[in-house]
Amino acid sequence: MASWYYNFFEPSRPREAKGGIKAQSRRGAFGKSWWAKRWIEVLESFNIGARLGRGRSYARQGQVLSVDIKEGVVSASVQGSRSRPYKVTIKTKVISDRDWKKLTKCFSEQAIFAAKLLAGEMPAYIEDAFYKLNLSLFPKSHRDLETDCSCPDWSNPCKHIAAVYYLLAEEFDRDPFLIFKLRGLDRKKLVKLIGGHTDEFATPEPEKPKPEPLPLDVAAFWGKSQEYSFGDVCIPNIPAALPKRLGNFSFWRGEENFIEAMERIYRNVSPFGLEVFLGERDK
Repeated sequence: MASWYYNFFEPSRPREAKGGIKAQSRRGAFGKSWWAKRWIEVLESFNIGARLGRGRSYARQGQVLSVDIKEGVVSASVQGSRSRPYKVTIKTKVISDRDWKKLTKCFSEQAIFAAKLLAGEMPAYIEDAFYKLNLSLFPKSHRDLETDCSCPDWSNPCKHIAAVYYLLAEEFDRDPFLIFKLRGLDRKKLVKLIGGHTDEFATPEPEKPKPEPLPLDVAAFWGKSQEYSFGDVCIPNIPAALPKRLGNFSFWRGEENFIEAMERIYRNVSPFGLEVFLGERDK
């Protein structure tokens, strides 16, 4: 598009979006994992214009109101300069069921691939398995992405689509299986296909305990009271260990990072809780 178009029209300012999805990245590059960085690297390699930069600002400001990811398609709502949010659609070419079966067979033949995928991680060099079958995990060119936005911007992708691109990168950090979902295979189907090719990583069904009749004597049921020793009680070395195991919420809408906020709260309340537990402070 001719440069005079951008110079003639003043850039529009988006309306403030309440309750929007704010990117965790406040500055610098998006994505922490290699696969999230690879997603952004692929998009930026298409030379699709300065709209990606505007999209970063929209993602950080929380202009994206909602994102829904299904097999092969992403639907989103983005608040722009008009009162009604714009509707964004991003479609990707899906891999056929026949090719997915070939891929998962290849995954299962490499123990590290199967182990990491079944553990919820994206193994390194997994793209090589796609290349061997003349396939691609990530889009090869902008023609592999069919995008649409209800905004009046002539360019495609526009800044609203670009904002969704960057938020997807952060979601891939949280859940790498969403990349497979965009290519036509969700996590449940992927794990099932890998499990069908190998029994080595299958989780056996635990044996159900046999039911035992309850004792009729109340004292025998409850047992004798015992005094429990908790041993040495101290503040955990790792604050907010349980929330960290659970991970971040999908498409976080808070003003600050959830895990960092919980970590600070745990650090502040742990000394108080320890003193209450030891009887050194009233509740």
